[in-house]
Amino acid sequence: MALRIERDAAAGVVLVTLDRPAKLNAIDLETAAELASLWQELRYDESVRAAVLTGAGTRAFCTGIDRGVEVPQPPSPYAVDDPLLRIGPKANDLWKPVIAAVEGMACGGAFYLLGEAEFVVASREATFFDPHTTYGMVSAYEAIAMAQRMPYGEVARMSLMGTAERVSAERAYAVGLVSEVTEPGGAVAAALRSAAVIAGHPTDAVQGTVRAVWSAKESARTQAMAQAPALIALGNLPRDRQAELFGARGGAGEPRVR
Repeated sequence: MALRIERDAAAGVVLVTLDRPAKLNAIDLETAAELASLWQELRYDESVRAAVLTGAGTRAFCTGIDRGVEVPQPPSPYAVDDPLLRIGPKANDLWKPVIAAVEGMACGGAFYLLGEAEFVVASREATFFDPHTTYGMVSAYEAIAMAQRMPYGEVARMSLMGTAERVSAERAYAVGLVSEVTEPGGAVAAALRSAAVIAGHPTDAVQGTVRAVWSAKESARTQAMAQAPALIALGNLPRDRQAELFGARGGAGEPRVR
């Protein structure tokens, strides 16, 4: 199992941990399927009224899709299969609140998850970045997700700078991506405290509020995401060239944190 599930029945809260620390909690096809299945299961579990999502260890919350995964693609320039499109709670019609707790790196495909969380709690040592352009890939779904949470210029800068720059937890808090910054190792505990408060409120009112907040941005997001497959198909380098750039990443020096 790629997920670790811990339930607090008294509080009505479930803690979901991406449990692949050796892979920096990168998501393979098994993990993607487990996440989708879990969110669908929680729709029917009346004992769970709120969830916290985090990553195992302190090095990374999630680093996106596992680079070792082969994703079969349809033989058409008009279609791109992306296994990460179904890993978030909203994509699986779950309207119970989900809080993300970030320790270490959150990058690339991690934004599929952060984009569908109600809010983000981060350790002071957490960093956020989007490596796509560095490796010859279009940041489409990730940038669209972050455009719902951050000012345009901040999203554009993070998406275009690639691995050359990382957004600190303090900067992420200042621009609205993060709602609370904790001391190192404290993100999960803080997220669980908030989840317990929310889970203590009448659940119908909570879920209705989640749906209302989401609906405020859903129309623009849906329209933008409809363009993403074409942009990816047109802009991505061939996979072998992406692999060359990924393999050469060690010579780029240390990224700047701001």
